[in-house]
Amino acid sequence: MPPRAEAPPAPDLAQVFFALGDATRLRLVALMCAGGAFSITQLTASTDISRQAVTKHLQVLASAGLVHDLRSGRERLWQFDARQVEEARRSLELIGRQWDQALASLKHFVEDGPG
Repeated sequence: MPPRAEAPPAPDLAQVFFALGDATRLRLVALMCAGGAFSITQLTASTDISRQAVTKHLQVLASAGLVHDLRSGRERLWQFDARQVEEARRSLELIGRQWDQALASLKHFVEDGPG
C-alpha cells in the first residue's frame, strides 16, 4: 500500500462534527451564516427554545471554534466563524479522494485480476 500523501484530519474536527450534528445548533449556524453578530434575543426570536438552551448550544459551538462572542456594552453578541467549517470541508474532500483511489484500485483488481 503506498504511503498517504496527506495527513489525516485533526482530532479536534470531531468537535466540529459533533457540534453540527445537533439540529438546533445547525439551525443556529445557518442563521448566523447570514452575517453579522446576533444577540441571544435575536437568536431565540420566533422559536420556542429558551435563552438558556440557546446559550448552552452556543457554548458547544464556541468550543468547536464555530462561533465566538463579542461584547457590545452589556450585551453579548455571537458571530459565526467559518474557519473550522472550511477545515472540515477540506478533511472531507481528503477522505473522498482516498475513497475514490481505493475504489479505483478495487475496480482494477476485479477487472484485471491480481498482479
